[in-house]
Amino acid sequence: MPSYQYIAENSRGVRLAGIYEDAADAAHLEADLRKLGCRLLEAKPVERKEGGGGKGKIRPTEIVAFAYEFSGMFAAGLTVVRCLETLEEQASNEELKSILNSVRRSIEAGSSVASAFEPYRGVFGDFFLGMLEAGQTGGKLAETLRKAAEYYEKQLEVKTKVKGAFLYPAVVGLLCVCILTAIVIFVIPVFQRLYQQLHIELPWPTQILIGLSELVRHYFWIFPLLTGFVYWGWKRWRNHPGLRAAWDEAILKLPIIGPLVEMILVSRYIRTFAMMSSAGVGIVQALQQARQVCRNSVLNQVGEEIEQEIMTGGSLAQLLAEHPIFPPVIVQLAHAGEEAGLVAEMLTKGADYLDNAVQRRTAALLVKLEPMLSVIMGAAVGLILLGVYLPMFDYMSHIK
Repeated sequence: MPSYQYIAENSRGVRLAGIYEDAADAAHLEADLRKLGCRLLEAKPVERKEGGGGKGKIRPTEIVAFAYEFSGMFAAGLTVVRCLETLEEQASNEELKSILNSVRRSIEAGSSVASAFEPYRGVFGDFFLGMLEAGQTGGKLAETLRKAAEYYEKQLEVKTKVKGAFLYPAVVGLLCVCILTAIVIFVIPVFQRLYQQLHIELPWPTQILIGLSELVRHYFWIFPLLTGFVYWGWKRWRNHPGLRAAWDEAILKLPIIGPLVEMILVSRYIRTFAMMSSAGVGIVQALQQARQVCRNSVLNQVGEEIEQEIMTGGSLAQLLAEHPIFPPVIVQLAHAGEEAGLVAEMLTKGADYLDNAVQRRTAALLVKLEPMLSVIMGAAVGLILLGVYLPMFDYMSHIK
């Protein structure tokens, strides 16, 4: 059932605003509010946006810029409504403009800042909503907004550098596929007709290439259909708990990519916890928020165990040391932070260290990957050409 963002008025004339979950339609919402002694003034469906980009229309850089601008304007003394109104006027993205307009109207109707942003959790992220709630509760909204902007900027920086590092191998791999596909479609049929005219007996490598060529040329429609089916299945079942857990565990066990992904996840988990903790959020709640932000079943299980032990009075550093997923440097910094009463600051430094290590490891991996791709591409093309010319070599030997 859809959710509705509503504005209502109670018997004393006070306007109320909020999100009503699982209402069949606006009429049912109005009836339920009437039972509570309220009169519905306005209601509109709220689409829960999944992922991080608001249907892909709002870029992460725009979220970072928005958080910085919101923080700076609020710190300068402007009210939240005035900040949102100004940012709405300045926004060039129509999707973001519409969201800010909806958030501003909810706040003007009496909603809290965190509640007003709640329908757009999928756009701004769990961390942003958590920092809003922490800042509003602790009276440090400007500071928490700035920390949220710094957090997203750091995450975007690491993500951009990792993607940029793998761009060249991806282009080379795509080029390799295009060349091999062109050979299979255009070159092999020419030799196939030649060998048929010469009545040459074909060796098995050549027969395999001819079969592959016929499959691609005559049944090419199978490949986009299969790709679409796989994509549909992934979209449909990717959030299934069992499949998701198996997928996350398999990724972390990959020989080269696994340790890199693990390091990125741990960095995100530690940085989220450190920033939430520095914003005044309780240690258990900060750990829960960090676990939710990572969205990884392996780290989720580890995080739940840590939270349970923390509630019984366990030491954070000792609990981190019990799980191999956390590198020794994080455990040592956590221990030093507990000794000095600076856990958030020390763990933030640990997250910075991991981010730098990710960039170094990515660069080192790229250095090894580039020549490896060239060798693989050359070997694939060479094997195909060898399979094509094998019958010709055999034919020439018989002529002699």
